Amino acid sequence: MKPIVILFAAAFLIGSDAAAQKTQTLGHMKKASFRNNTLQIDTDAGKAMITVYNPDVFRIRITREQFGNDFSYAVVGQPEPTEIKKEETSTQIKITTATTVLEINKKPLRFTFKTPDGKVINQDDPQLGTIWNGTEVFTCKTLFDDEKFIGLGEKTGNLDRRGSSYWHWNTDNPHHDNNSEPLYASIPFYIGLHSGLMYGIYFDNTHKSYFNFGASQARFSSFGADDGDMDYYFINGKSVEEIVKHYTFLTGRMEMPPLWALGNQQCRWSYYPDDEVLRIATTFREKKIPADVIYLDIHYMDAYKVFTWHPERFANPEATLSRLRDMGFHTTVIIDPGIKVEKGYETYEDGLAKDMFIKYPDGVPYQGQVWPGWCHFADYTKPAAREWWGAKFDELVRQGIDGFWNDMNEIATWGQATPNFVQFDWDGKGATYRKAKNIYGMLMAKSTFEGTKKLLNGRRPLILTRAGFAGMQRYTAIWTGDNQANDDHMLLGIRLVNSIGLSGVAFTGYDIGGFGGDATPALYARWISLGALSPFCRTHSAFNTKDSEPWAYGEDVEDISRNYLNLRYRLMPYLYSLFREASLTGMPVQRTLALDYTHDPRTFYYAYQNQYTLGKALLIAPCKSTEMLTKVFLPDGQWYGLYDDKTYEGGKEYIVESPLNRLPVFVKGGSIVPVHPVRQHTGEDPGNTLEVHLFKGKGQHSFTYYEDDGLTYNHLDGRYYERTFDYNGDTGELTIRAKTGQAPSKFKDFKIILHGFDSKVSTTPAEYPDDKIYTRTGILPDGFDYKVNNLYKSMLLKDEEIKIKL
Repeated sequence: MKPIVILFAAAFLIGSDAAAQKTQTLGHMKKASFRNNTLQIDTDAGKAMITVYNPDVFRIRITREQFGNDFSYAVVGQPEPTEIKKEETSTQIKITTATTVLEINKKPLRFTFKTPDGKVINQDDPQLGTIWNGTEVFTCKTLFDDEKFIGLGEKTGNLDRRGSSYWHWNTDNPHHDNNSEPLYASIPFYIGLHSGLMYGIYFDNTHKSYFNFGASQARFSSFGADDGDMDYYFINGKSVEEIVKHYTFLTGRMEMPPLWALGNQQCRWSYYPDDEVLRIATTFREKKIPADVIYLDIHYMDAYKVFTWHPERFANPEATLSRLRDMGFHTTVIIDPGIKVEKGYETYEDGLAKDMFIKYPDGVPYQGQVWPGWCHFADYTKPAAREWWGAKFDELVRQGIDGFWNDMNEIATWGQATPNFVQFDWDGKGATYRKAKNIYGMLMAKSTFEGTKKLLNGRRPLILTRAGFAGMQRYTAIWTGDNQANDDHMLLGIRLVNSIGLSGVAFTGYDIGGFGGDATPALYARWISLGALSPFCRTHSAFNTKDSEPWAYGEDVEDISRNYLNLRYRLMPYLYSLFREASLTGMPVQRTLALDYTHDPRTFYYAYQNQYTLGKALLIAPCKSTEMLTKVFLPDGQWYGLYDDKTYEGGKEYIVESPLNRLPVFVKGGSIVPVHPVRQHTGEDPGNTLEVHLFKGKGQHSFTYYEDDGLTYNHLDGRYYERTFDYNGDTGELTIRAKTGQAPSKFKDFKIILHGFDSKVSTTPAEYPDDKIYTRTGILPDGFDYKVNNLYKSMLLKDEEIKIKL
């Protein structure tokens, strides 16, 4: 359908039928009034309201009528006290903050954002600006010659969106390819880059929305929607990282997930009956392949009815869940929004009696057909329905479930044609499906999260969703939906996760091995090595496919799977610290190179656009399962091969070997990477020693290591343990700052393992043992063939500051 979108985006300015589509621009300013940090303007065609949220964030709200209720499910940030300077002449109003200048041209009304020294960051197209075409509204922006565009959430295509168009309309699209539109989630936020400058645009409109970055025309970039106000936030920033922080100030940041949710997860449509589930779990333990989570898909339910168990397949669910817990497994169950229309079914009868379902305009509950047959659907835009839905998890939680997987929530129904006039409550304000569709999945996740959080007695749930909207990170992880077992889908999943991460959603992943079709042994081997080095690690396969457990592809693939999953579990202290950072700043765990190496053109080369870093330390170069040699771009700095500590000069391109048992992974010089021994699940005792690997490099580097109990919200009361490691590569000094937080570390001592160093080590205080030679495999767990020897220093884990001279 993409060519249709491109033609529409190019044609909306003129309209195909003047009688049916009245095209209108914002027009000229008539009057303006300032109150606090908000400027309201009346024009001869509508109204505009400009609010300064902080020195870098400006909200632009435009309507043809009167401004309605100021309401958003996505935005939670509020304007902050900001010093501004206001100037007005006969032709212009200027608003200046410490970092940003907004010039507002009066005739016609147009907006230009500049740096304090006068460089144009972003500006309206001088002739077009904001324009209506019937109920549609668009804003057209000047397209700079060197401008690149990144982000926009779960979108296919290239890292640089220039020359493409996209639309948001959450859709179950399991057979998507590299140019398919749309997909499962909508995040109308992008970042523009030009002339050494950068900015973000978040368009807060839940209707079907459109983004054109110079597709079918080279005059402007644009964004707009089928209906509703033009309501967007301009975000200024000196770096992509700064823009993402501002965006997540607006839309919120994730809570710390439970530690077990970072473990390996195994899923299939479906594992049943209960004996089969226990067999899968037992096999993981017998083969010593780490795993923390097993999933139950729709066949665990009685006739696919949510909040039920199948009476024969799972005759005693509490006993089954207890046995899984004894093996160290947490269980996650699928929960779809469709509630079967069936007399005597408690959830249906209760929801009908309490008026919890979406409706036709005549008040009759909407029915759509899905797995259980004809279903009603909860209205998650209704506060009472959100409370009602959340309380329905009481029995599952009591039985021992603490993971909840929201699926089919686009809304997906057979036929994919829910009528646009279906009615929603919209928190008492009323809306139709046109406005509610894109937000439905996120509000289902919100309802599930808030309900289960109340029921879990202070423990953290895992919530996973297929559909979502901007701000979903406050409630849920997301995966990229149904994919196919081929190399192209594997690499596309990498780019989707990279792009979603730019939108403040740090906890995201893809179906390892492919959901549809049968992976080859080589494909699965490559895919699980990548999945083990992603934020969310889950194998998932469809009902009519071959088995897709690590041991299903032969002994060689089983060994590769075990090795890379062992590496993931060895890296768990590093990963968990990255999630802490995400909860505080919105930074993604999996980072496109465009985040930290924005101005190097090679970041955007087709050959390298799949590369990413896990945090800032580890660079992963994805490649197809058939590629035994791979081109790699290593950005500025010094780099080390993960497997052999071979050094590479940054700012260069290399061809490296990429056999199936050796995914190209590099560590940046200056990096600080904490690890602990491999465990079969995160609930096992990690031992007494934390290893901290330091890679020699130039310049200033810092890493904050974080622990908490991994299960509860006690960290919000200060019961956590945190240490910041500062390394100055120019002076050879490592400073371990005094601990913060009120909890002790789970470790009693630690080893500093030095990569690339060949000198003796001195320590302040000086009572620590002498340096020794470390003969293990560095960061790598046992099982990898590539050995390195390094210096190390053993220390007691004391709370005071420690200085080390290297």
